[in-house]
Amino acid sequence: MKKFYLIGFGILLLFDTLGQTSFKLAAIAAEPLELGLEWFVRVFMNPWIYIAIIAYIATFFAWMTLLKHAPVGPAFAAAHMEVVTVMIVSVWVFNDEITWQRLIGAILIITGIIFLAFAEKQVLAQEKKSHQEY
Repeated sequence: MKKFYLIGFGILLLFDTLGQTSFKLAAIAAEPLELGLEWFVRVFMNPWIYIAIIAYIATFFAWMTLLKHAPVGPAFAAAHMEVVTVMIVSVWVFNDEITWQRLIGAILIITGIIFLAFAEKQVLAQEKKSHQEY
């Protein structure tokens, strides 16, 4: 089951990161922001908007599948790893910088996910132990 979670969260992060990145690429291609027909044409003629929509639909189905099987607490926390993956991809795609604040934030997110995973493991072990006592 652990392999299922790892693969599932990998797929979730892949599609979520692709969706976030694609939306930004579509927004850049649609600049300048002007409310009008020309702007809508620029947005919807750009393939990135369709990649973003497809990625978010795939993210939704991956998330629903994971929630069906994974514990909600760690699943919810792990889903926020996309903040870290988007930051990493943004360095490559958008030439963003990883500042100390962003690096510390990423480390805190990853640390929180690890702590939640260990806490969930402890809770499951205690529940299993208490069921065996009865």
